[in-house]
Order: sequence, then structure tokens, then C-alpha cells
Amino acid sequence: MRAVSVVSVVLGLGVFVLGILGLLSGGGAGSGIPVLIGASLAYLGFRGGRRGTVVFGHGCIVAGCYLTAWGVHVAQVVGSAPTWLQIVTQPLFWGLFSIFGGICANFHAFCSCVRKMSGEEKSACCKD
Repeated sequence: MRAVSVVSVVLGLGVFVLGILGLLSGGGAGSGIPVLIGASLAYLGFRGGRRGTVVFGHGCIVAGCYLTAWGVHVAQVVGSAPTWLQIVTQPLFWGLFSIFGGICANFHAFCSCVRKMSGEEKSACCKD
């Protein structure tokens, strides 16, 4: 039986809820991507494994590049000072969030604690 990564599940559910709030507040189709990323991260928290984490990380980076490019375009069109809710629901915020989250996931996939959970390493050197 694989260990459940509580941090991944909590972060995934948090991103999922923020994506839902973005969809409900009229954030557009770009808010659907955080919903997918949050659901995927929560699933990976239950499933675990290095390969899925690497694929998830690369997918986040690709989605983040798309959202960042879209967000720069939207920021040029809007042109006014946004409120904090508008910032959180805009694609530029989620694009940067996705890129850095994808980099984090890729680095974490090669951490000794993940390799131990997936059975690829006999002894882990993670210290509490």
C-alpha cells in the first residue's frame, strides 16, 4: 500500500477550490486549468509515484506558459489597476503559479522520499 502525501492532497484541493471560485466569479475559461491542476495534484497525492509527478510537472509548465502568454495579452488590453480578486482570477497569476509549481513537482519527483515511496530506493535519507 502506498503512502498518502497529505501536502499534495491539501494543496490540490486548495487549488481546485480557487479554480472553482475563479470560474464562479467569471474568470473565463482560464480558470478551468487550475481546476484540472488541483484535481490532478490531489489524485497524485493519493496515488504517488515518480513517473506521474514528472508528467504532472511538465504538464503544469506547458499550461503555465500558455496561461502566462494569455495573461500578458489580457493585462495589456485591460490596462487598469486590478483588485486582488481580479489578480487571482486572471490567467497571468495562474500561469506563473503553474510554471513554478511544475518546476517544484519536477524537483520533488527526484527527491529521495518520493523514490522510497515508489520503491525505487531501498533507504531514504529524508530527515525530520
